[in-house]
Amino acid sequence: MPTIVHFDIPADDLERAQSFYSRLFGWKFEKPIETMEYYLVETEDLEGNPGPGGGLGKREAADQRMMNYIGVNSVDEYLEKIEKLGGKVLMTKTAVPGMGYLAICMDTENNPFGIWEDNEGAK
Repeated sequence: MPTIVHFDIPADDLERAQSFYSRLFGWKFEKPIETMEYYLVETEDLEGNPGPGGGLGKREAADQRMMNYIGVNSVDEYLEKIEKLGGKVLMTKTAVPGMGYLAICMDTENNPFGIWEDNEGAK
């Protein structure tokens, strides 16, 4: 399956967004240029190998959005964590028969994102 090679997350509050994603997924943030309000995002896959990278920067337009699917071990577990951290569930766990489960959520910055769990037994 193709993977995300880069993603951008627009945020109104960069610290709040960093806290949300680092606490939820363990992502690391690095500010490569001190004068820019932009952070590089480092991720790992479920086996601990380097994953797709991305960026986090100030929202430039009201309708600017990010949408990517992030692989997790358990959609159910992450839906609970998302709500505890101030996010919202927009579409509950949904089976894609024979492939896995997905859910669509909203982060603390009003960005939609999906979570995906591989599971060939999904019905």
